[in-house]
Amino acid sequence: MATVTAAVAASLFSPTTPPPTLLRVRSRRGTPQVRSTRISGSVNGVKVVEDGSQISSETQDPPVLYDDGFGKIGVMDYIDRSKEIERFSGDGSPRWFCPLECGRPIKGAPLLLFLPGLDGSGMGLILHHISLGKFFEVRCLHIPITNRTPFLGLVRFVEKTLRYQHARFPNKPVYLVGDSLGGCLALSIAARNPAMDLVLILANPATSFGKSQLQPFFPILNVIPNNLDVTVPYMLSFVMGEPLKLAMASISNGLSPTDTLSQLSETLTSLLLRLSDLTDLLPKESINWKINLVRAAALYTNSRLHAVNAQVMLLTSGKDNMLPSKEEGARLKASLKNCRVRHFKDNGHTLLLEDGINLMTIVKAMNLYRRSKQHNFITDYAAPSLNEFKKVFEYENKLLSQATGPVIFSTLSNGDIVRNLSGIPDEGPILLVGYHMLMGLELQPLYERFFREKNVCIRGMAHPSLFQGLNETSDQELSFPDFLKLFGSLPVSPRHMYKLFSQKAVVLLYPGGAREALHRKGEEYKLFWPDSPEFVRMAAQFDVKIVPFGVVGEDDIGQLVLDYNDQSNIPIIKDLIKNLNKNVTSLRSDMTGAISEQDFHLPIILPRIPGRFYYLFGKSIETKGMKKMLKDRNNVNTLYMKIKSEVENSISYLKKKREEDPYRSILDRSIFQASTGSELADIPTFEP
Repeated sequence: MATVTAAVAASLFSPTTPPPTLLRVRSRRGTPQVRSTRISGSVNGVKVVEDGSQISSETQDPPVLYDDGFGKIGVMDYIDRSKEIERFSGDGSPRWFCPLECGRPIKGAPLLLFLPGLDGSGMGLILHHISLGKFFEVRCLHIPITNRTPFLGLVRFVEKTLRYQHARFPNKPVYLVGDSLGGCLALSIAARNPAMDLVLILANPATSFGKSQLQPFFPILNVIPNNLDVTVPYMLSFVMGEPLKLAMASISNGLSPTDTLSQLSETLTSLLLRLSDLTDLLPKESINWKINLVRAAALYTNSRLHAVNAQVMLLTSGKDNMLPSKEEGARLKASLKNCRVRHFKDNGHTLLLEDGINLMTIVKAMNLYRRSKQHNFITDYAAPSLNEFKKVFEYENKLLSQATGPVIFSTLSNGDIVRNLSGIPDEGPILLVGYHMLMGLELQPLYERFFREKNVCIRGMAHPSLFQGLNETSDQELSFPDFLKLFGSLPVSPRHMYKLFSQKAVVLLYPGGAREALHRKGEEYKLFWPDSPEFVRMAAQFDVKIVPFGVVGEDDIGQLVLDYNDQSNIPIIKDLIKNLNKNVTSLRSDMTGAISEQDFHLPIILPRIPGRFYYLFGKSIETKGMKKMLKDRNNVNTLYMKIKSEVENSISYLKKKREEDPYRSILDRSIFQASTGSELADIPTFEP
């Protein structure tokens, strides 16, 4: 049984506004049942309705690998619920509603207002209701079909809600998610309220409507005979969205190719049969009004872009057949003061209803989520969901695990080496200190194994430049740094480390940093650690368990052809490197020697027939009881050198023992898998 609530949230109206009507829609496969109640009051922070049901205002932060509900609702639900909400539009004026399936958000959750596109139903965010509802107070704007409020009237309607919310919670941001027409609405509101703390997330905003590919088609709408009105929604549906992407949105990942094709065929057929229902949502006279509304909205918004101070996240599509969204992304990025872009080359105009776009994942990966004026990397961090884990590790990046066949060992307290993570302490705070392979290739298998075995999200200390959005373009897709942030990485700093230790987190630190991950020829497995023990004293303050580790295998999968020294001798490439590092924060410029050479560049690597990655976590080093002892500099240096020595010993051990592995080659592993049906983790290796 699917349940949806369309409600005008009491907290969004002034005290003089009459009690909002709560429309509860319970859908039983085609037979919606609706009844109307009123919110009658509040008990212990829980909104209570007259029939006794409750809507709680907050709950605890979701745990690691929680169920975000993404993929449980599809485009068919969008059509059904858009029609249903239109039946209860009352006097036909714009209104807010809160989907019941959004559930109870976490404590201190900010408000998120969804501003719809041409359809006006407010259901365009339906695929994301469950996932967003865990972190936001979600409200959606519904503009009934018969409503003829001009664009400026809609702007004022939303502004009234925003100003009331800002007066109640002046230190909280408000998120505006604008789809197409809603993107113009969000930008115009931001321009009119430059002092208000707004975060704008815009999906293919209609600011480029004047350049729409459909401009020659719009006049024809006025002369289409009434008996052919039904053809208009059919034509627009194929223009606005990618049919395959729309159908795939509700198909589970991980199915066999045969099952996926079968479900896709069934869903696509059903979707095409239901397109006639769009006639009820977009009648011809409404479409003509909406086209004129969008035209006015684009003109009004473009004249005010210079006044937008808000933080803007722009999502553009590569197959938008309605608007030139890719080109518009470049224009808006150049026009707005604080704008970042993520481009989805295979999606259409109806981006938020299509497969592969999880809005909450994008919010987390871009560090957009915050509950106060500034983003806090510790308290605002949202753990990855199970769907996000599967998408990254089991579908999109599975090839790396298959190619490298990672083997992970850890050391028990008695010194025994075992092939799992049982040697890693179960209770934090824990500091993993290790060697950074070329390009950080060891990170994906490392994170994946900790999720699978320990159900733990590692908080990795990363270079600050990864969080500054440097050298991004309007063609930027979700990238490796984005996924690092999604899975817990944050800028390296003593302050962040202090807070993580106080929360008993599992922290990952590479003292060698960028210099180690971008080493030169002949420097494989060489540590580039600073002379000063940067982390030892702080670890002792919190009784941190320090686990040194080594990893080898990069020389089995690639040959470094052009390193930094080679590229610096080529004038054109040298200039590119200089421009790339122009605004990069330098962490160790005050140091001497190789550790100070932290310039970012892209090494040229030729692939080899893949070998295997090997990890060894050494015996945990307890710092409990060392606070007084580590006040002496000599004791600090001694412990620091011990940790470094353990990392080097782990690397030496793995380099030697991998020669005994009968399945070091990918060919041998593939044959073993084919003959036994074993998983990657079950393929044998050397005996420790």
